[in-house]
Amino acid sequence: MGRRDLKPDQLMDLGEDVHRLIKYEGELDQGFGAEIAKMAHGEKFFTCIQCGTCSATCPVSHFMDFTPRRIIAMVRAGFREEVLRSFTIWLCASCYSCTADCPREIKITDVMYALKQLAIKEGVYPKRFPIPVMAQEFYKIVGKKGRNSEGRLMMNIALRTNPFRLLRYAKVGLKLFRTGRVTLREESIQNPGEIHTLLGAVDRGKAAAK
Repeated sequence: MGRRDLKPDQLMDLGEDVHRLIKYEGELDQGFGAEIAKMAHGEKFFTCIQCGTCSATCPVSHFMDFTPRRIIAMVRAGFREEVLRSFTIWLCASCYSCTADCPREIKITDVMYALKQLAIKEGVYPKRFPIPVMAQEFYKIVGKKGRNSEGRLMMNIALRTNPFRLLRYAKVGLKLFRTGRVTLREESIQNPGEIHTLLGAVDRGKAAAK
């Protein structure tokens, strides 16, 4: 008898962690689609005809857990947790091929950006995945100093994801340090307070728009 033939109570006896994969309508976030459409300025978001053009033209769709077409359908249906925890939104290369080819002129790339922002805000992105960590660390450095410091950025990403990755790139890293292409010294604009004022104004603008 295989695992597929066992009943849920029998699986529990075997120490299996049983989860229900199907959600009831009442468990879905019915306002999720409207929330994302507003964040992405997606007036045409709900006109998607699910033709699959976005998935066909996406150069990295074969690495995604959900294709762009499916992500759009899931957002509109209210699968908030599944979408925000997916790898798809972080694998988006921002090439805008989907947006350029969409017959409904939906700004799909902007939808992906909105989902990334929301995932970071709610802290539900895939843990130890380098792409969302890079976004956070980049914003933190630029928000503090006004300029990005590549060496410090790479170091922070490695320490928060996989410190042993530094060993893999040690040889290349040493060459970059010797030639002055990368340094751990933090670079800064002349008046960092200006960037703080600018970002504060952006935050207030977002709050006022809600």
